[in-house]
Amino acid sequence: SKMPLLSVPKEVAVGTAMLGVAFATGMLAGRRYPSLVFGTPSGMMGKNSALRQYILDHSLREHPVLKKLRLLTADHPWGRMMVSCEQAQLMANLVKLIKAKKVIEIGVFTGYNALNMALVLPDNGRVIACDINEDYAKIGRPLWKEAGVEHKIDLRIKPAIQTLDELLASGEAETFDFAFIDADKESYNEYYEKCLRLIKKGGIIAIDNVFWNGRVLKPRKDDLAAQSIHRLNEKLLRDARVNISMLPMGDGVTLAFKL
Repeated sequence: SKMPLLSVPKEVAVGTAMLGVAFATGMLAGRRYPSLVFGTPSGMMGKNSALRQYILDHSLREHPVLKKLRLLTADHPWGRMMVSCEQAQLMANLVKLIKAKKVIEIGVFTGYNALNMALVLPDNGRVIACDINEDYAKIGRPLWKEAGVEHKIDLRIKPAIQTLDELLASGEAETFDFAFIDADKESYNEYYEKCLRLIKKGGIIAIDNVFWNGRVLKPRKDDLAAQSIHRLNEKLLRDARVNISMLPMGDGVTLAFKL
């Protein structure tokens, strides 16, 4: 059968359009009122702000085992690397919206986001979880089991590029529904390009940390991570292979909808 013009599910197309309207409205407000960004006074959306707490209090629906893993991760010396819980919830909602069965995650850490997505996947769904540090994942693995979804998470401990190349070599191009990129920033462009080959039309690639704590505004010459992210942000703006929405959530996340 013929693919529709944009080759994306109706729900995704509508959602993308609505996000675009919200983005345009926020930009216009920002130009007219410099102290406003997306209709929110600057400084009100910090990690410890009352407004962010309000958002969590009025939107977060966290599985008990997810909460347990989040609290465990928060006590870890590198706990700040964990994806924000409201962002992880959005990823899970998107996975469910497009009825995903095959998901790629690049950068697992303790596995909070992998668990979040596995919880909404069908029983035969899979998360190919890529990381190079098994010690972090050992924190989350017992909780994956407790939640009854350990069989859905295929943890690959090796460089993610190697795993992605293996998936492509085994004929799995355009068979995945969703990808989440949150690993070493210098490799972001390579991760994106390989995920784009692995994701089917209508699938979504979510790219985390696209703000890099604001350092993308003026990347220093010695800040390779900020330079890499900034280059990818500029590339995504002009990439005709996808529709995009950059969201001011967590440290910034861009959703790329493959056309």
